[in-house]
Amino acid sequence: MPSPTYYVSTPIYYVNDAPHLGHAYTTVAGDVLTRWHRQRGEKVWFLTGTDEHGQKIMRTAEANGVTPQEWCDKLVGEAWQPLWEHLNIAHDDFIRTTQRRHTDRVQEFVQDLYDKGEIYKGGYEGPYCVGCEEYKLPGDLIEGEGGAQLCAIHKKPVELLKEENYFFKLSAYGPMLLEFYEANPGFIQPESARNEVLNFVRQGLQDLSISRSTFDWGVPVPWDPQHVIYVWVDALLNYATAVGYGADDARFEEIFPADVHLVGKDILRFHAIIWPAMLMANGLPVPGRVAANGWLMVGGEKMSKSNLTGIKPQDLTSHFGVDAYRWYFLRAIAFGQDGSFSWEDFTARYTSELANDYGNLASRVAAMVGKYFGGELPAPAADGDAEQAVKEGLAKAAAEADRRIGDELDFQGGILAVFDFVKQVNGYLTEQEPWKVAKDESPEGRARLATILYTAAEALRGVAVLLNPVMPETSGRLWDSLGAEAALGALVDQRVQEAGGWGALPAGAKVTKGAVLFPRLEEKPE
Repeated sequence: MPSPTYYVSTPIYYVNDAPHLGHAYTTVAGDVLTRWHRQRGEKVWFLTGTDEHGQKIMRTAEANGVTPQEWCDKLVGEAWQPLWEHLNIAHDDFIRTTQRRHTDRVQEFVQDLYDKGEIYKGGYEGPYCVGCEEYKLPGDLIEGEGGAQLCAIHKKPVELLKEENYFFKLSAYGPMLLEFYEANPGFIQPESARNEVLNFVRQGLQDLSISRSTFDWGVPVPWDPQHVIYVWVDALLNYATAVGYGADDARFEEIFPADVHLVGKDILRFHAIIWPAMLMANGLPVPGRVAANGWLMVGGEKMSKSNLTGIKPQDLTSHFGVDAYRWYFLRAIAFGQDGSFSWEDFTARYTSELANDYGNLASRVAAMVGKYFGGELPAPAADGDAEQAVKEGLAKAAAEADRRIGDELDFQGGILAVFDFVKQVNGYLTEQEPWKVAKDESPEGRARLATILYTAAEALRGVAVLLNPVMPETSGRLWDSLGAEAALGALVDQRVQEAGGWGALPAGAKVTKGAVLFPRLEEKPE
């Protein structure tokens, strides 16, 4: 049974360096999804945070001459949390895996598994990627210069590790996982990701090493403090500890499990295999869906600091603006697929779709209501076929956007549905030529002009509601320009599933022409 709260999480991000566009891509997607469900009137919980244990963090801190905790505190306080505020991310919680509310509960969870006989002591030897914090299988490696074995993701040599570890009996859960996947075909998205996981599990799972004994930056194993808990076991449990596991049973029951885990495809197996198996082993419910987004590519390489292709989001927001940034990546890239970023593509889409189509429409409508009706939205007269087509277009756009974004996580499809409607309204104005109709000062001419401008303004009212989860600042300015705040109340209280209804904006609303929604871009900075 789904919980009463719509619960969405991003991965918790490693703090070995500052965030780049790839991190922000997933987080903005989560923010848009949860804002959408809030505007459906649902109770929502949106979680993000930082992953602060493990060998990679320890080595990074050592290289910078500080303790691991000092490094984490600096990066979280100076880079991660300020960026989410800058990008208008409305998360409900930000968890750090070094917090006691997390570490104590992690020890309890692992102790429960140990007491149930799900964990045993053994030894392991194999290739380990510190970047992934993961032992690698032969199929996960590629050959480098001189025959060196490289991690296929980070393109760096793996290390051969041999140590005594504790193991979770993951292999026993293969049949149970396959049965679960069969009964819940929508658990893993997209379909390509589901197929990858199914094929991997069908080949047979190996037991999972859940402790490390060669370093100490981690959560101590409660029954053997010479070991620390494997960083991925520690990290995955944030989705439970953040919502009250072991500390607030009522809150935990209300929120857990997550409806949607948003993850990058490189960490899909952890979330779609290890995480549900851990929950099954401890008798806890599994998530509703694991949705894997693709990689952002630059020059054919996955965007990352290790590949020297990391780009700071602020490099783009300082030029295009925060709302355009939020819009661009979800509009330009189909969620779940890889996508390439380029400055030229962003510029072209900004100019064509945001500035020319959307922004110019808002400016024209406000200017004409001001010029011809003194800024007071006129009451429409009888509708014709053209007005009926606009009404039907809004209803269709609203229904499609709600289904695609709210249910299917098809952000691109939902945004395009709204912008197709924006194009329709622009076409309506071009065909109706209100600037020519305004020359007819007869009662019939005035009535016709009133109908045209009311139709365009009411269409923009619907667009403002539908784009608010994507571009909240811009939608708020348009809402104010239409006089909708005074007439209809706060924009955040408007229901997206009702945005397609017609006639909400009342005649007499005070329409004002504010600042241009999407200013002309300056030259690209060097």
